[in-house]
Amino acid sequence: MRDIFEARANHFPELEQAAEALGEGLPAEPAASQAAIVERLERAHGLTVSVRPLEGLRAYDPEARHLVLAETLSRESRGFHLAFQLALLEAGEAVEALIEAIRPSSAEAAGILRVGLLNYTAAALLMPYTPFREAAAALRHDMAVPAARFGVSFEQACQRLSSLQRPGERGVPFFFLRVDPAGNVSKRFAGAGFPFARFGGSCPRWVVHAAFATPGEVRVQVAELPDGARFFCFARTVSGMVTRWGEPAPVHVVAMGCPVAYAGELAYADGLDLERAVVGIGLSCRLCERPDCRSRAFPPLEHRLAFDPRRRGASPYPFEPKRR
Repeated sequence: MRDIFEARANHFPELEQAAEALGEGLPAEPAASQAAIVERLERAHGLTVSVRPLEGLRAYDPEARHLVLAETLSRESRGFHLAFQLALLEAGEAVEALIEAIRPSSAEAAGILRVGLLNYTAAALLMPYTPFREAAAALRHDMAVPAARFGVSFEQACQRLSSLQRPGERGVPFFFLRVDPAGNVSKRFAGAGFPFARFGGSCPRWVVHAAFATPGEVRVQVAELPDGARFFCFARTVSGMVTRWGEPAPVHVVAMGCPVAYAGELAYADGLDLERAVVGIGLSCRLCERPDCRSRAFPPLEHRLAFDPRRRGASPYPFEPKRR
């Protein structure tokens, strides 16, 4: 699914069009929009919606025509699940046509792709393309503000920002990443051309990992890759709901980045010396050829190690230059 989304730059015109059709007649104000979606589900589909204790987050019984949302869901999450249900019932043809054109390799692949495409449609419904792009640009991508304006979470707003690739109406080209404290990447959209490592962990010098140390605070970094490409990155922790006493809250870092040439369009870059703020990072230790990195956890794959008991450099794994 990641390959499919990356090949399309995380943008699906067919689903944008379907979401715009779904949104016709819905009020712009988030609370009123949620109420209108509930009313539409009841009136057009005979579906009742209730909020009550639930093991998961959402349960839909098509036979009983009943949608249950967990009482632990935040207002923003309830809105998203309502939008997902409306997309499931009214944008199914557009989603299935895409799946048929993509021809996934298995039923399991089709299943995860279907959920991903419905999630995309729900986000496009809650954050209509042109109004959201214009608001994000006017607010200089200070993402807490457009998130509040559209009644969505910080993570939902950031992920939507990475999909604004409509020809003739493109937003800033962002990549999006979500990672847990163990370094596992659970979401990744490479809309800005950032070369994510497909396997293994990412660079420990990247701001993505530093953000865990300051919960709720936006951290910024000008990251320079070994080839000289520079990206302006920002990252912040997001926490899920705790459903019972003793259960640890799920915590992730949401990170975004764009080519440094666009940094002036982001409020997070205000007052920052973009040259002096540069931090050299790599894709991963195995692929990085920086010889003087004190944070290196593993030796590089394409170099011979060169240990010398008489010397101790910055890196715990000294290596020879690659032979040409």
